[in-house]
Amino acid sequence: MTSFKTLFLATLGVAPDVLGANLLASHYTGRIYSLSFTDGGNGATLTSASSTSGCGSLPAWLHVDGGSVYCVDEDWNGSGILASYSVGSDGSLRQTGQAVTAGASVHGTPYGGEDGHGFIATVEYDPSTLTTYKLPLGGSSTVLQQFKFNMSQPGPHVRQNTPHPHAAQLDPTGRYLLVPDLGADLVRIFSIEASTGSLSACEPGVASPGDGPRHGTFWAPQPNSAAGQMLYTVNELGNSVSAWSVSYPEGGCLTLQKSQTLSTYVKGSAAPNGAKAAEVHVAGNLLYAANRADQTFGAQNDSLATYSIDPGSGAIAWVEATPAHAWFPRTFSINKAGDLVAVGGQTSSNVAIVARDPESGRLGDLVASLRVATPGRPQQEDGLSAVVWVE
Repeated sequence: MTSFKTLFLATLGVAPDVLGANLLASHYTGRIYSLSFTDGGNGATLTSASSTSGCGSLPAWLHVDGGSVYCVDEDWNGSGILASYSVGSDGSLRQTGQAVTAGASVHGTPYGGEDGHGFIATVEYDPSTLTTYKLPLGGSSTVLQQFKFNMSQPGPHVRQNTPHPHAAQLDPTGRYLLVPDLGADLVRIFSIEASTGSLSACEPGVASPGDGPRHGTFWAPQPNSAAGQMLYTVNELGNSVSAWSVSYPEGGCLTLQKSQTLSTYVKGSAAPNGAKAAEVHVAGNLLYAANRADQTFGAQNDSLATYSIDPGSGAIAWVEATPAHAWFPRTFSINKAGDLVAVGGQTSSNVAIVARDPESGRLGDLVASLRVATPGRPQQEDGLSAVVWVE
């Protein structure tokens, strides 16, 4: 791919091979890899620069927060790790903190305090818990607060025998923490007391039975405004995405009202057996979702679904499906310029860099791809777990 940035710098006489970027990829063998992407005049390259450990045996999720990176450990054996790192200019990591946890964490985010980095929340899939800790992390770190979720009866899907919180995500104001619960078909909402890190439960958003909401992303028609704000969730069990209108009542909690649900496959096409929608992101007025194990574009090549967002109503409409260039894409990340998407294939254990047109939002060709560590096994918890840009 010859990018706009490459052409622009070439007109100034600047060598295009200086266009570099860093990414991080975690792998279920226990390491985090620092990757270097270079968009050069003779083609793009993606290389592994270094790797580090320190996030337990199953690092499941990476959260970049300014110059810090947080990692959660999904270890299922009763003892896990919550770790923090600083990021060097070359993308290398230096561990800055580590705390022992009960394990089984699948997602986490910092929140609260004076600067939004005073505490961190994690969610544990099988224990059905939301857990918080004070930052910075260290040997004396202990649980600040823990919520144990329960259900009165199982859901319609076989995996909905118990609550399964799958993400802890902040709303754009930083005053609320949202927890999509795959098992309970809820988007749980918690108000944040910033100074103490204390969370208080609000009324949850209610998904349709069998949806299994996994992750979410926010959008608003105007930057830095709550007017017209929407939440979009990806529903793992229903292989769909849902649109939710967001309200901030005077003196009350954030509320969610589901307005729409669309399949992650073109109308008239059902999700293949074993397919699982995985991740969702917004860039401009476009919404993207990843499908795992559908192999829509051939053996071991799953799909990314694209939707347009109506700038007036926030309603979504199907645009197209494009190749993920990865097998079982558990994770993907859009860079700040909006011209590249990094896709992490869990089973193929590769990071694929895909071109994106910042104007139209359409996804294009494969720019570069790199195998990271060892491939996973189909439908198993091994292989590559997360990929993020460091910008």
